[in-house]
Amino acid sequence: MDTTEKHTTYPVSNDITSDYYEEPIYITDLSQEACYDEGLPWKSVVIPIIYFFVFFLGFLGNSFVIVVMSRKPRNRRLVDIFVINLAVADLIFVATLPFWAISAAQENHWMFGIHLCKLSSYIISVNRYSNIFFLTCMSVDRYMAIVRMLDSTFLRSTKCVRLICGIIWTTSVICGIPTLFYKHLEMNESGETVHCVEATLATGYCEITLSSLFLAFILPVSVILFCYCSILVKLRQHFQHQSIQAKLKRKNSLKIVFTIIIIFIISWLPFNIFKAIHIMSIFQKLSCTMMIILNQGIVLSSCLAFINSCANPIIYICLDHHFRHRATHLCLKRFGTWVQQGSRASAAFSGTSTDSFSGYTTGRTRLASLGQVSTVSEYINGSGQ
Repeated sequence: MDTTEKHTTYPVSNDITSDYYEEPIYITDLSQEACYDEGLPWKSVVIPIIYFFVFFLGFLGNSFVIVVMSRKPRNRRLVDIFVINLAVADLIFVATLPFWAISAAQENHWMFGIHLCKLSSYIISVNRYSNIFFLTCMSVDRYMAIVRMLDSTFLRSTKCVRLICGIIWTTSVICGIPTLFYKHLEMNESGETVHCVEATLATGYCEITLSSLFLAFILPVSVILFCYCSILVKLRQHFQHQSIQAKLKRKNSLKIVFTIIIIFIISWLPFNIFKAIHIMSIFQKLSCTMMIILNQGIVLSSCLAFINSCANPIIYICLDHHFRHRATHLCLKRFGTWVQQGSRASAAFSGTSTDSFSGYTTGRTRLASLGQVSTVSEYINGSGQ
């Protein structure tokens, strides 16, 4: 008599997400009936639309932030260095979204091979770490400037900030390595569809995932909350006698960083909660209904987490007077160059020296007018800082 116990694997759903994307959950227990989740009826249409929307908006927005912030390094604030690195991280991340959008449109069928499966998942993981690390450093920077009053020491120098950014990138690259090992391609029951998923039953998966939750969310958010609670206390106690201009400058910088962090927490908190419940479900059985709710909750919270990658440029445009001024100056300068080039091209086409001189003069006049507009814009934006 064969005493070997045979276990059957029951698919609970075919679209539970692990790190932003759909992944099947399995239960190995003979006593539990198979539980199937048909998934959200609109996900193969709406989710790809969301992904492509985030891709286009995030690509254009973060590229614009990098171009604006990279010009005139002498006028760059310390926080701008973190902003540039945040934009680079989000730009690299959104570059992976078309792959996941196409996969979602095909009922999560992955057609791009194992290497892109691992690489795109790895990029997502690195982005997750780097984003929260940069935001934490921005909070610590505000804490040191306002609470500790460190404005000119080495810890708040450009050299130190660049060194910190290098350390953050190195740490994020290392922390994302487990994704390369746990990510693989998996066939569905019929053997016709391939999914890019994580091996949730692999050795060490739960420990690595819980460590990721702590390192990429719980610990940084705790540091951020401490910094801002300390800042609020300090502002109440010691800044009543500052000049109005100094108050506005500090409050504006504080408001920008605070808004970015709040948006990040709102975007990522639901996903991390569902992710923690997912890990718990591996050790403690959940009912079929709860597993379906968990599955659909992770799908929706993943979309919310995606949106964070295109939110920061909007925040800068709406709240950062310094960024708006630099962006306006850059756009007016580019527009003025186009006007001058257009005038010269028109003069060359006419073939007359008189027209050429007239076009060139007109171009210079327009540029002078644009320079006045830029000066007015600078005055308006500068008065609000």
